[in-house]
Amino acid sequence: MLKTIVPALRYRDAGAAVAWLGSVFGFETRLLVPGQDGAIEHARLTRGDTMIMLASLGRKGAIEALFQVPAEAGGITQSLYVHTEDPDALYQSAKSAGADILEDIHDFEFGGRMFTCRDPEGHVWTFGSNDPWAT
Repeated sequence: MLKTIVPALRYRDAGAAVAWLGSVFGFETRLLVPGQDGAIEHARLTRGDTMIMLASLGRKGAIEALFQVPAEAGGITQSLYVHTEDPDALYQSAKSAGADILEDIHDFEFGGRMFTCRDPEGHVWTFGSNDPWAT
């Protein structure tokens, strides 16, 4: 039985990403495996019962050569939606941190409020109060 899906992202500067995601979006570091020359071999970040995994580009492994950051890919190939009770507070935090705001905070047509932004390496995040699991 499928329990959950945990997105895995790659960053040029994964250490800076861990710090930024923590200070701006409130992710907590659950596991951090340092690599050589300041690289991050593996990190697990949590926010409530949500988890993402990330690492530095250039790790060894069968699929690692396939990973690109959005700037290398020429755009995005995925985006993340994170349910939150207070998207307005996260919006202010993202704006204060200089995130590239793609969609200002607004009332979502299917309920709740949301906004979309890019992190410093171009990954796209949407935070909203609309719970897609709610019936």
